[in-house]
Amino acid sequence: MRRFLACLLGFLLALSPAAGHAAPDLTPLTIQTAAGQSLAFRVELARTEAERELGLMYRQKLAPDAGMLFLYPTDRPVAFWMKNTLIPLDMLFIKRDGTILSIAERAVPLSEATIPSAGPVAAVLELNGGTVSHLGIKPGDRVECEALPPGG
Repeated sequence: MRRFLACLLGFLLALSPAAGHAAPDLTPLTIQTAAGQSLAFRVELARTEAERELGLMYRQKLAPDAGMLFLYPTDRPVAFWMKNTLIPLDMLFIKRDGTILSIAERAVPLSEATIPSAGPVAAVLELNGGTVSHLGIKPGDRVECEALPPGG
């Protein structure tokens, strides 16, 4: 039992901010729906290629109002997969003007099937699976976030 507790303590210390695993900075993001709702989230930003590649892999949970916003330097068609992702996710593909182009709901954890955007996008927002249907988010709704690329 002592050995187990020692291993558990070591594991928890390895994940502490002092060990270089600081909690991510969260950025406010709002979705304005066609129905007039203003939905608030707190998102992590994935700006670099390495951050986009890691995404939400290996996470065991995600707060109900949390997500990850993947930002691209130029508009492009993108495709995601769920390899090494342990929780179901909704993916919102966002045009440069902040309009949601398309949505993939409840992506299957650990799947290697590709999930493409329906055209060029500037960003992709990942939320907990089921959030889109629960809150009534639809293509055409608008995403507002200071981190979104300018233009449109």
